[in-house]
Parts: sequence; C-alpha cells; structure tokens
Amino acid sequence: MSEPIIALERVSKQVQDSTGTLTILDEIGLTVAARESVAIVGASGSGKSTLLSIIAGLDVPTTGSVRLCGSDLFALDEDARAALRGKHLGFVFQSFQLLGNRTALENVMLPLELMGHRDARTQASEMLYRVGLGERLSHYPKVLSGGEQQRVALARAFVVQPSVLLADEPTGSLDFATGATILELMFDLNRERGTTLMLVTHDDALASRCERQLRIDAGRIGPSAVLHAIDHLKTAPLAP
Repeated sequence: MSEPIIALERVSKQVQDSTGTLTILDEIGLTVAARESVAIVGASGSGKSTLLSIIAGLDVPTTGSVRLCGSDLFALDEDARAALRGKHLGFVFQSFQLLGNRTALENVMLPLELMGHRDARTQASEMLYRVGLGERLSHYPKVLSGGEQQRVALARAFVVQPSVLLADEPTGSLDFATGATILELMFDLNRERGTTLMLVTHDDALASRCERQLRIDAGRIGPSAVLHAIDHLKTAPLAP
C-alpha cells in the first residue's frame, strides 16, 4: 500500500491569550491518499483554517508531526518548507490573494517564474484560456469581477501542476451562481490533473462533492469530535 500523501499524527496547536492557554487543535490524526478529495467541515472558529495552514507548513503545530509528499514537514527549516510548497502545493483562498499591481497573466506566471520555468508566459496563458479568461490576460484584479478573480486564482494554483490543492472556503466571497460555476471548474481541473484535494468549508452541500468528509469541532476531528461534544453535554449545567 502506498504512503499517504498527507499524514498528521497527534497534531495540536495552542496559543496564549489573556485567559491562559487556548487549544485550537487537539491531537488531530488523519491521512489522505494521493488523488483523494477530502472536505474538512466545521463551524467558524472550529480550527479548520488553522489545520490547513499547518498542513501547508505556513503555521507550526505545538506538538505532533506532519508528513507531506513523503517529507517530515517540520523537520525541515523554513526555506526547505517553502521549497516543498512551491513544488507540491497549490492554494485557493476565499479572498483570492492576487497581487493588485500585476495583471492576470503576471499573477499566474509568478509561481512558474519562482520555480525557474522558462516558458512561464506560455503556460500561464494556456491555463488562463482553460479557465475561460483568454480575453482578460492583461487585466488587473481591480477591473475583474469576483468570479473572474477566483478563476485567476484557480489558474495560478493549477499551473504548477501541484500534487495537492488546498482550498479554504473557495466560494465564500462569491454569490451562489458564480460560486457554483467556480466549484465545477475546480473539480473539473482537479480530475484532469489527478490532484489531491483538501477543501475547508462550513457548507455541507459543498463538502458532499468530495469523496470523504471529516467534521472538526472544538479542535477535534472525527470520532473524537463526537466524544468531545458528548462530554460537554454531560458536564454542562442543567437548564432551570
């Protein structure tokens, strides 16, 4: 059996605030196979985005280990983690994260240029045509609609042919119809490219599009989240 492309073992994240120690993630364990699509579902503040950031190596866990594409992520220094991200990961965010002073084409070219691709312009152009923006190559983000900006973000994510796509509420800033179109495009590209998809959402309908759904609650995932909820009910004061 092949090694999981993502593997988390007892990953926890704590931060200090004015009241003491706040636990954001509590001993998360999960594995994701290559080409699998997995949705992490939970309410706002449940730890979904923190979990995605740790899988990407953008945030560091307090305890536990993460293996990504065969590498022990936090045994690497920051530069090596950045290199691993550049080689294997694509990102799609709710807020698009485009550079306002660069055109659509230049935004999509950027990750290719950072990787030293000599034909970055050609590859980026082809990817923008694939997402339906062939007539918008020279447009800046400020003159693009939200749906068009998210198409640019998708093109930028997929142009590097990532092993893993991490999507954090990818339709959260879009109206229903535009969001549905973007979702179809994202899943189509994901199937075409054979990418592993890890999607964070609070939307059960969106999560159902993935092969597997995991629910996170109060920093716990899977059966532990259910047990945590039961424990909370047992210890909660009775209503008068």
